[in-house]
Formats: sequence, structure tokens, C-alpha cells
Amino acid sequence: MFDPSDRHESPLSSRRETGDRIWPVGVLLRAIADSLEARFNPVSVKGEITGFSRAGSGHCYFSLKDEQGQVRCAMFRRAAGLLEFSPCDGQLVELRGRLGVYEPRGELQLVVESLRQAGQGNLFEQFVALKAKLATEGLFEASRKRPLPLLPRAIGVVTSLGAAALHDVVTALQRRTPHIPVVIYPASVQGGQAASELRQALLKAYRRRDEDEVDVLLLVRGGGAMEDLWAFNDEHLARTIVASPVPIISGVGHETDFTIADFCADVRAPTPTAAAELCAQPRSVWLGVLDLARSRLQNGVDRQLQTHSQRLDWAASRVGRPSHLVTRQQARLARLAQSLNHATRLTFERERSKIDYLNHDFPRAVAGCLQRNRQLIERAQLRLQLLDPQLVLERGYSWLADLQGLPIVSVKMTHVGQPVRATLADGEVDLTVSAPRLI
Repeated sequence: MFDPSDRHESPLSSRRETGDRIWPVGVLLRAIADSLEARFNPVSVKGEITGFSRAGSGHCYFSLKDEQGQVRCAMFRRAAGLLEFSPCDGQLVELRGRLGVYEPRGELQLVVESLRQAGQGNLFEQFVALKAKLATEGLFEASRKRPLPLLPRAIGVVTSLGAAALHDVVTALQRRTPHIPVVIYPASVQGGQAASELRQALLKAYRRRDEDEVDVLLLVRGGGAMEDLWAFNDEHLARTIVASPVPIISGVGHETDFTIADFCADVRAPTPTAAAELCAQPRSVWLGVLDLARSRLQNGVDRQLQTHSQRLDWAASRVGRPSHLVTRQQARLARLAQSLNHATRLTFERERSKIDYLNHDFPRAVAGCLQRNRQLIERAQLRLQLLDPQLVLERGYSWLADLQGLPIVSVKMTHVGQPVRATLADGEVDLTVSAPRLI
């Protein structure tokens, strides 16, 4: 009999009577993993990403597929942190990793060590091409999209009867607006006939809009890979959505999933539950609005009643006892007369004070002003005397001019034989220029 303590890596085994070996599950998986390690690793693989997700730990999980099959992949945080792009469903990639077995589930798994883009998958290329075409035609323009009704009379839901999204939507609507009826238009949301059934369900909702009084439609489905949501990338479905006579809210997949239907719808919600919440304000909100309106109306009526009551009391007091008005007016006249007498007395006293001040200080002020003006005149007279040219002539200078009286200030203004006249302090002398010289 085998003792597991003899060798840790040896499989536990026992022999049946036929001699077949019996493997414990974990040991068998480890043996398979060792065989894969020895036979394939490291391995490089090319395929299309599907079902991509990033955990809160930073690890990434997805499947790599082609026409013949698919394999589960895991990329741990260290390798994911080295990526130079953001992986998403539909991308064609090349990866290098190690093939092994995830023993807790017994699944074949490829642990990715490096990942690079190798182009786009077929579905993704079709999605991009259709999106560009419809965008060019203006189907995604925000100007053509309509606002959601504030208080819808009824809400239509287009989805599968067996979808979890239907349960989420109905639960949210019952919780928020149980008074609004919900009309369900069933259709497949996955598979080859899903796009056609979705179109027929929408057209049925359009025809019965007046009968059901549906004011808004929810087009919803739970999350999934790109191929699972492919029915919502149908061109005919997109044009049917655009032709809707009522606003459509698209709630397809999770927050990171985008389909052509999302771009064509009037409003795109990240999840089916969010779509239900967008079109239905909670009843408590509207009850609160009604309470607020009632309170404001009551307050307004109370204020009006109080105002009119005061006016009525005032009018009644005037009509019932007119003598009170006469008494108040007489008292008011008496107060005004008293104020007038007091003001007149104060004004008279101020004017008399001014006159006394002028009688006492005016002569002294006039004398001071005359003295100051006399001093100013004497100083001005002295400055004028200092500027008198006669004082300059008395110091030995003379003023030279021609016979016309024009002053000669430069030798260049004279010539030989020119008669000139010199003015001295006590008279004038006529002279003749003999030989002008420059200094």
C-alpha cells in the first residue's frame, strides 16, 4: 500500500482486481498540468477577445476564440499593468503565456504574460463599419432625440419574458411607480432571430401606442459578450428605433457595453435597472412635490386672509368712530406747531450769534486784511525797482541802438561807418562804428 508521506509528488493509487489505476482528482489535474507544461509552454496564441472583465484586484479575465474554439485566459495584475492599450471584446490579439489547468474548477486555462493587438475581430469590424455608416446618415444626432416624458401614462418594455433584465425592470418600476401600468412586448434578445423579433415587438408597440397609452419604451437586455448582444447591432433594428413615435431608452448589457441600439435610442442607460429608473421618478418624489405645493397654497391663502382682515379692521375703525381720526389729526397739528416754534427760536438764536460775532471781530479782521495787502504792495514795489534799467546804466553800462531805436546786441549787427546811439545814465551819445571786432 502507498504511503503519501514517502513522496509528496507521487499519486495516491490503489489497484482494483483488474489492475486499473485510480487517480485522486487533484493529483490527476496536477499530472495533466505537468504534461501541458512540458509539451506546450511557453505558448503564443492568436485569437479574438470575448467576455473581457477586470476585477477589483487588477486581474483580467477573458476568453480567446476563433472559428474552431475558445480557451479561458487569465492575466494577473503585474502583466496587466504593462499593457499599452485597453483590451475589449472583439479585439484580435496575440498573446504569450503558459498553458495550464485551473485546479479548483478543473478548467483549461491560459495564463497570459504579454498581450498585444493584432487587429480587430470580424464582429468588431462589422460594428465599427455600421456605426460609421449610420453616424454619417445622422441617426445618432442629438438634435433629433426627444426628451423623456415627465409623467408617463404607461411604460412599455421590449425584452425576453425569460430574461433577468425583465425581472429587474419590473421590480424597479413596482418599487418606484407602482401606479403606472407596464406593458410588455416579448421578443428574443439573443440568437439569429432576435433582431427580427425585436423589430416586430417595437412595431407592435408603435401600432398599439394609442390603445395602451404607452409614452416611453424600454429596450433592455442583460450583459454578455459581443456575440450575445449582436442582435442589438442590427441595421434594420436601428432604423426601426429611430422611427419610433415615442422616446426609447436603451438599457442593453452592462455599463461598459455599447451597441448600435444605444446610439440610436433617445436615451442610453448603463443597465436595465437604470433604464427603469430614468423613466420613472419615485412616487415619494411626486408625493413630496404635492405636499410642497399644498403647503405653499395654504400659506398663500392664509397670508391673503390675514391681509384682508387687517384692511377690514382698519376700514371698520375709520367708519365706526370718525372722532378718533379728528383727535389724531388735532394731536398731529399740535405737534407740528410745537416743532415749528422750536425751530424758529433756534434759527433766530443762531442768526443773532452770527451778528454778535461780526460786530466784535469785523473791524479787527478788516485792519488785518489792510495790513497784509499793504505789505504785499511794498514787496511788489521793491521787486519792480530792482528791475529798473536805469539802475543798470548807473553802474556804468550803456544801451546801444541804431538810429531807428532797435537794440544792437551783437557785433554782427554792425558795419564800419554805421551811425549808432549809446544811451547812458544821464543822456545819449551819437557814435560811428570804426572797426567792429568779435571777442
